[in-house]
Amino acid sequence: MSTFSPSARNTDPASQVPPDNPLTTKEGWHYFVGHEPVPPRLLTPSERAALSPRERIREEERCRGYHADLPMVNTPVIRKVTATSRLLIQLNRNQISARRGVILSGASGTGKTTALTQLGRAHELAVRKRHPHDRNRLPVVYVTVPPAATPKMLAMEFARFFGLTFPSRANITDVVDAVCATAAHVHVDLVLVDEIHNLTLTTRSGAEASDQLKYFAERLPATFAYAGMDVESNGLFAGTRGRQIAGRFVVVPATPFAHVTAEDQETWRALVGTLESTLRLHDHTPGTLTGLSEYLFHRTGGMIGSLSQLVRGAAVLAIEDESERITEDLLEIVPVDYAAEQSEKRTAPAMPAARRRRVA
Repeated sequence: MSTFSPSARNTDPASQVPPDNPLTTKEGWHYFVGHEPVPPRLLTPSERAALSPRERIREEERCRGYHADLPMVNTPVIRKVTATSRLLIQLNRNQISARRGVILSGASGTGKTTALTQLGRAHELAVRKRHPHDRNRLPVVYVTVPPAATPKMLAMEFARFFGLTFPSRANITDVVDAVCATAAHVHVDLVLVDEIHNLTLTTRSGAEASDQLKYFAERLPATFAYAGMDVESNGLFAGTRGRQIAGRFVVVPATPFAHVTAEDQETWRALVGTLESTLRLHDHTPGTLTGLSEYLFHRTGGMIGSLSQLVRGAAVLAIEDESERITEDLLEIVPVDYAAEQSEKRTAPAMPAARRRRVA
């Protein structure tokens, strides 16, 4: 069995994480925490005209890369789950057992994974600030629950994050003990578990996997934060096991933005404005997207994931067609997910005629 040496981690945030190191590995997580999109400097017309063809290609590629990965917008869901979890981390610090946790629950596209990972990023950055010279700390673990998870599959997800390997004859006790020893060594105090809806308590394997997760929560002196689709209706709180989970976890709902009241509309408009402020396009007129906030709401169904895709896609197209600005016509070209399309069909009659899309 290999051991994990935290001091051997690459501490350069600018280093590129290999494609086989996703967020569910310590290397992928470390890169995510340290990565911050840097807005490119907008060149003057004379500077752009002076670029050679090769320099122009490089400049456009740099701008496309930035807009494909725009800085994160701090949504109400992110603020709520972060504030709740920070409080729970403080309350759990001296608890021996029965620690409290948080569950982020909602439909697909409402920003659950984004909120969960931003919580982990904010916490790890705060820990690094408090302990700037302690390279042995790895305060956050991020794992996903695999489909049809068994206890050993779940334990292996934790082991994989740390980079632990085991011989084929290793049993689940070996895996769990190694994970807990490593977590204690690197001072883990926040565990993020995504795709929690993959735990089905009505099946034997699902119930046993849930018990395994509970065992980790008892062994590790950490706060656990879960995220999953509509966990209340998926049976996570059913039966004896479910009642125990319900008694220990705060549920933070992740819902689409509303657009009914004046306050709803202003909240959405402010979100669009914040996203627009991150754009770095040479000929884009500030306030254009804010003026299209109602169109953007109906186009996306109030889903933050769909809005991000739509704006980022339009920005990339604006660079490729050299218009360097986002217009409603350009936004029409950008595809959105199926859920957003269906929402648009349901709400289109409520849109002003000038903004109503022509459906062929």
